[in-house]
Amino acid sequence: MNGNEALNSAMRERGLTQVELADAVNVRLDASGNVGTVSDRTVRNWLTGKSRWPHFRQRLALEAVFGCTARALGFSPPGRRRPSSSEPESPVDRRNFLTAATATAAAVTPFVGAPPRVGTSDVIRLRSGLDALVVLDHSRGGHDGLERAALAGAAEALEKQKLGATQRIRQRLFSVAADYTATAAWSAIDARRMDRASQLLGRALYLAGMAKDPVAEMRVWNSYAMLAHHRGEYAEAVDAAYAAQGTAVARRQPLYSSLAHARTAVGHSNLGDAQAAIRSLGYAQEALGKVEMGEPAPSWIAFYGPAELLAMTAIVRHRIGDPAESEAASHSALSTIPKEFKRNRALATARLALAQLHQRDVDQACATASAVFNQMSGHPIPGRMRSLLGDYYRDLISLAPGATIAREWGDRYRSEWSRL
Repeated sequence: MNGNEALNSAMRERGLTQVELADAVNVRLDASGNVGTVSDRTVRNWLTGKSRWPHFRQRLALEAVFGCTARALGFSPPGRRRPSSSEPESPVDRRNFLTAATATAAAVTPFVGAPPRVGTSDVIRLRSGLDALVVLDHSRGGHDGLERAALAGAAEALEKQKLGATQRIRQRLFSVAADYTATAAWSAIDARRMDRASQLLGRALYLAGMAKDPVAEMRVWNSYAMLAHHRGEYAEAVDAAYAAQGTAVARRQPLYSSLAHARTAVGHSNLGDAQAAIRSLGYAQEALGKVEMGEPAPSWIAFYGPAELLAMTAIVRHRIGDPAESEAASHSALSTIPKEFKRNRALATARLALAQLHQRDVDQACATASAVFNQMSGHPIPGRMRSLLGDYYRDLISLAPGATIAREWGDRYRSEWSRL
């Protein structure tokens, strides 16, 4: 028995489950003065082809829900005529039914059963735009244009959310809006616009709650931890990282758990708690070892894996006063960070330079730090990287104020400032 692919496709396009379609049809039936008795089993029979030609009033209700004929939905009448006692398909009856159903349903239930103007294809399109922004961030880093584009995407998702989609589609659009807003917030963090980032993260967390999306919620807490880190609010950074660990997705999926533990390690290292930091790194490594290759994940977390954990290990080791281990971790990270993650490679290079400098290898450190400018050639250097290079320059003139190489690097640093 062949299934009804046309109906199945129409349901997917509008984001309707079997239960939701049954409810929508029943609303139309009730609105026209008939008793709605359609169940999810009825819909299942339509989808499997067991029921090829629904009852007259059900067909009219289906046509009203989808805005097309029953035949266009994959239904076809039987080869022989039904008994004469069956309802005639009078054009007048059809017109009266549709008029009554539409008027009553619109007055009583403005969304349920109305022909949805937003469906799965809209969600997919908006997600694709979000993925494109993530790729831009990986290459160039945070900047005003990225933030504006992300906020425009969030606004579009929220506008679509108002247009009468099903509850499931509305939640998915809230999720898209949360991710766009979190992208804008991350751009602000990378550009070191901290107050703006805090405002946007609060909005993103609200939208993630409306979406009931633990992945978006985890993403926001991860960004909160980074925001607190860059503000020097290290205890708050640890608290936010623990909140990320506590999300449902971090408890279920090792990739998210690993990132949350790594973020916790950075927080502990900033507080000077070396033992807790190393312990958290161990948890992060253990969780990452449980991630299955090829496991699907949203584009925003594509940066995280063994290479990024090594880069974060370099930060932790540097903060707890172990520059040799920090240098080793940075070298390992740079050998594995994909080339398309241009900004992350430049950050890892800058941290490598700091580790070399703090071992008094001034010549090598300056050569490494100069490579950052070459890696970011063609793009303004984002604020977070600018701050890291500023830290390097301050330590350089403190540790080797009279060295020729230090003066030369300082000249290069100042000449690059116009595009920083």
